[in-house]
Amino acid sequence: MYGFLTLHSKYVTMKISDWPICERPREKLLTYGAAILSDAELLAIFLGSGLHGRDAVQTSRALLKQHGPLRLLLERSPIQLMELPGLGPARVCQLVAALELSNRHFAAALERGDALTNPDVAGRYFVQRLRHAAHETFAGLFLDTRHRAIAFEELFHGTVDGAEIYPREIVRRALTLNAAALIVGHNHPSGCTEPSAADRAVTLRLKQALALVDIRLLDHFIVGDGKPVSLAARGWV
Repeated sequence: MYGFLTLHSKYVTMKISDWPICERPREKLLTYGAAILSDAELLAIFLGSGLHGRDAVQTSRALLKQHGPLRLLLERSPIQLMELPGLGPARVCQLVAALELSNRHFAAALERGDALTNPDVAGRYFVQRLRHAAHETFAGLFLDTRHRAIAFEELFHGTVDGAEIYPREIVRRALTLNAAALIVGHNHPSGCTEPSAADRAVTLRLKQALALVDIRLLDHFIVGDGKPVSLAARGWV
């Protein structure tokens, strides 16, 4: 049961189960896939029911309008989420668990060696791990000879404007982990994913430093709003 829809003093009440089948979030998901649903419809499936005479979709729209967009809403801590209307402990646990399942799904793909054969997987993984960071964070995904993930580590943290990157420290860590290849990425808290001149320069320095110990730098992702930017795709790695 999704809840009820009440329209002002006329008290026209309708359950979502009374909506046309093609408009119900769950049925739309099963028929057309999750990608077709709006952010509010996806969130409504988690809520299950609405608040204060609203159905789940209306409640979700109100949450996104007041506390969104979706990325900002889901980047809140569990304690912060439970402070929002309609998000009690059970629903918050479901949302947080779903996000972690997504993280582990991408991690499992990387463990199969998909980091090189499917660079989009690696890019989405960096988005999952770094987009929430309030300050610039530089991370590395260390890979073995078959390009399977060994470890993902946050290496450097900075202010909202930047982070100091030390290639020597990255090389040392790669050697400690016996890595054969490396993918790096960092977030732009501003949301802009366009690589800066400094991003290109540090990528070149890191590639050269790793090459001295026979470790390949495969890519450098810039994470912000929207799709991450791959410096390798632009020919800069």
